[in-house]
Amino acid sequence: MKSALYEAVDHEELLLSMTVDQADGSRGRLKIGDVSGSTLFDSQVDSGDPDTALEVMFAWLGEYGFLSGLAAAGHRLVHGGSRYREPQRITPEFLTEIERLIPLDPDHMPAAIRGIKFIAKKFPELPQVACFDTAFHSSLPAVARMYALPGNLCDQGIVRYGFHGLSYEYVMGELQALEGKLARGRVIIAHLGNGASMVAVKDGRSIDTSMGFTPLEGLVMGTRSGDVDPGLLLYLLLQKKMSAKEMSTMLNKESGLLGVSGTSGDMRNLLEKMRQDSRAGEAVELFCYRAKKYIGAYTAVLGGLDVLVFAGGIGERAAVVRKRICDGLDFLGIRLDAASNEANAALISSPASGVKVRVIKTNEDLMIVRHVLSTLGWTKS
Repeated sequence: MKSALYEAVDHEELLLSMTVDQADGSRGRLKIGDVSGSTLFDSQVDSGDPDTALEVMFAWLGEYGFLSGLAAAGHRLVHGGSRYREPQRITPEFLTEIERLIPLDPDHMPAAIRGIKFIAKKFPELPQVACFDTAFHSSLPAVARMYALPGNLCDQGIVRYGFHGLSYEYVMGELQALEGKLARGRVIIAHLGNGASMVAVKDGRSIDTSMGFTPLEGLVMGTRSGDVDPGLLLYLLLQKKMSAKEMSTMLNKESGLLGVSGTSGDMRNLLEKMRQDSRAGEAVELFCYRAKKYIGAYTAVLGGLDVLVFAGGIGERAAVVRKRICDGLDFLGIRLDAASNEANAALISSPASGVKVRVIKTNEDLMIVRHVLSTLGWTKS
């Protein structure tokens, strides 16, 4: 669980960051830090009851006076289905509707809904706003949204939705400020972190993205497999007698970098070990190879490329990964400046590059703040 507290009356100022890292099914660690990174609170919490961490967090916020001016709460909801394409003011009727989307994303939606209900009970008059990770991709053309399945399934909402939309929306805003007209051209954004995806953007609109019906499709991720032959899954079900639950656990929590390396789903650890550990090296290589393939595919979809952006924890900080992904893409006009890339500079392409390559630190929390202000009509004219 990640939370943040912002002051947003006259300017956008981060006050506190709050995280709960869950060690296992019953224990978690709640940390609260200020904008400088200093730890203000660090305590073990019982995460067997999902409300416990929130109770402890809000008790601390109240004790130190942070709740007196609380004006609103914004929530990131991974899935908005086919209906929700804009942020929504949360009402009891909305909650009833959104609970119907739980089968689309059983890994994320229940926890998000619990958080909404917790705050509604604790602060019944506090306005709350839901912001959807799928909304940015509502512009996907039909051909990019469809699966080649029987049409009646499409009619039931079994289509490609795409995710990481709040991150992409923020990055596009930053890119517009940096590049102006060029940001309205042909753009690929690679959001590379524990969850990883890519989007092709043209004229500011998402036209294709690597995640699909669920966040499992596409790139190699920390513990998620990304693209897998569906025939292989049938083989595991029918011949290896894996249950649906076992398969879900394998694909979401035991695959990706962790599955290939056998040791870690953390790119930092793998980069440190890859010279001594061949499997760690294979995991890094596969991660970069899959990303390179998608860049080639999306350049074709866009009809060329003007800007490539790296975002997310790996995209922002792993120079080796960016270099491996971009190596050999000279034919697309992509050339990195080695020194700038090593320094994690904002602009890492060389002057001779036909494509601008940028590193932009994403900020989904701030994007949620902006949506809350806009939805509640608090944005200044």
